[in-house]
Amino acid sequence: MNIEYFIARKVAGAGQQSFTRLIIRIAMVAVAISLSVMIITNSLVTGFKKEISEKIFGFWGHVHITEPTINQSLMDANPISVDQDFYPWLDTIKQVDFLVYDDWMGQEVERIEKSKGGIRHIQTFAIMPGIITVKREMEGIFLKGVGKDFDWQFMEGYLQEGRILDLPDSIRSREIMISKQTANRLRVGVQDSFIVNFIVEKEPIKLKFYVAGIYKTGLEEYDRQFALIDIRQIQRLMKWKDTEVSGFEVFLDELDDMVPMAEYIYMEELPHNLYAESIRTKRQEIFNWLDLQDINEFVILGLMVIVAIINMVTALLILILERTNMIGILKALGANNWKIRRIFLYHAGLIVGVGLFWGNLIGIGLCFLQDKFEFVKLSEADYYLSVAPVQLNFWMILFLNIGTLVVTLLFLIIPSYLVTRISPVKAIRFK
Repeated sequence: MNIEYFIARKVAGAGQQSFTRLIIRIAMVAVAISLSVMIITNSLVTGFKKEISEKIFGFWGHVHITEPTINQSLMDANPISVDQDFYPWLDTIKQVDFLVYDDWMGQEVERIEKSKGGIRHIQTFAIMPGIITVKREMEGIFLKGVGKDFDWQFMEGYLQEGRILDLPDSIRSREIMISKQTANRLRVGVQDSFIVNFIVEKEPIKLKFYVAGIYKTGLEEYDRQFALIDIRQIQRLMKWKDTEVSGFEVFLDELDDMVPMAEYIYMEELPHNLYAESIRTKRQEIFNWLDLQDINEFVILGLMVIVAIINMVTALLILILERTNMIGILKALGANNWKIRRIFLYHAGLIVGVGLFWGNLIGIGLCFLQDKFEFVKLSEADYYLSVAPVQLNFWMILFLNIGTLVVTLLFLIIPSYLVTRISPVKAIRFK
């Protein structure tokens, strides 16, 4: 039988002075608030990064296959042929092996890992700039040409009005999908028409398009700049062949496979005149901004742990001082200092445990409520999302619980040293 734990439970169940009881409750509340804030913070940061990443990847795919000299804006591209050995069968790849280099005692060690998933879809695209004119309004725009192989699942989820593009086999479609932001600025709606001006070989060309649908992804930077049209219109304007495009967008099953899969495609599947690059590399500024959220999360987690530790140290010192008489009796009966310290550490652990219980209840409960009722709203212009997203990671919650308990108790070992300073003779007479 664990005598120290038994005594700790009896002490915890016994009545305390009103001041001590207040301090213990404050410590419990501090632990509960700290853990709930940590759970909410982790859930918000994880959900935020997931939602933003999915929007970016849904718009551009995970990996781009283009000719090597194309710039970051995907403009000034030399056309590449769709008659490639990898197209369209590349999406049949389910898993690949790739090399991982580890540092082992200063030596670089190679090991082989398998990707978590494979390639879900591959589609062609083309980009061309233009200027929309509606009455006296003008708007610069990048037209993204899409074809029959385009996966509309992502865009359908953000369709606000109208429908997706109709791309008949017989003729080039004059339909266009614009963003809600562009539609509001130009004051146009579904079935309205406008002129798009192009400059091709220093010659102005005008084409009339009809608005088929209006979308809103919340990615203001992309919504403001891009519209979707039939890829054959860009091919005709650029005087490309029907088999020539700007590049290919590759969609993966798993986000974690993006870097190794881009390397695999480039090294194993592409001819020497093509290049594969992950969208994370092409859009570094957004992903760097997302990575900064991890720093914010670590700062908040650290502050919350410090709050819990300070309150628990205070509560432990008061518990020791209140039980000075008991400490003296236990020492007189032959108990050593470490056993007595363990009694108070067990008692502190019980206090932390109660705080963790309520912290989990509050933190997880608030996350579920936010997920269901979406009562916390965000400025979509600033955060790319209209609602604060939450994603509970139960392994992370378990880690936060265990980590908070272990770190707090480790920091309580030092103040529990006060027990060794108490003299049995003076303590027994202590009132």
